[in-house]
Amino acid sequence: MSVKIRLQRHGKKGKPFYWIVAADARSKRDGKYLEKLGTYNPNTNPATIDLDVDGAVKWLENGAQPSDTAKQLLSYKGALMKKHLRGGVKKGAFTEEEAEAKFQRWLSGKAQAIADKTSGLAAKRAAEAAEILAAEKASNEARLKAQADAAAAVIAGEAAAESTEAVEEVAPDVEVVIEATETPAEEISTPVMEDVAKESEIPSEETESKEEE
Repeated sequence: MSVKIRLQRHGKKGKPFYWIVAADARSKRDGKYLEKLGTYNPNTNPATIDLDVDGAVKWLENGAQPSDTAKQLLSYKGALMKKHLRGGVKKGAFTEEEAEAKFQRWLSGKAQAIADKTSGLAAKRAAEAAEILAAEKASNEARLKAQADAAAAVIAGEAAAESTEAVEEVAPDVEVVIEATETPAEEISTPVMEDVAKESEIPSEETESKEEE
């Protein structure tokens, strides 16, 4: 029987979640399987992979063929590396203790790479959040400035309107004052002229009486 290590889809629509299984190559993708080896969740960043490395290595040593995606996951988790080291032990290239030490060093380096990626993603998210916050702050400041400018323009317009109304109210009062100052001058000038006329007439009458005598 030909065995394949492949992914079996689960999860909701738009959010797939996969089981890593060893199954008969003739069975359907989501059909019966021989053994569940782990899970793969691509919805997280980085993706979450849980794998039984020793179980996967056992199936690989028994001739199971992984699919392309499953092969990438097995390589990522070190199953292919461990299979290679076991082959070296069988050939006498090194002992099991040396193979295990090499495998642990490989795991440590992989874990450090994953940690660096995670921290880099966290820093990137923090920087993006800071940029969004700065943009929102600038937008709010611009909006508040526009509102303040609009309010200042309204106040200036009201002040200009009030000053215009005040000038219009003062102008009639000035005209009344001018009329009030001009009218007595005309009234005063008339009696003076009459007195002058009378005085000019009196001497003429006295002159006529003297001539008659």
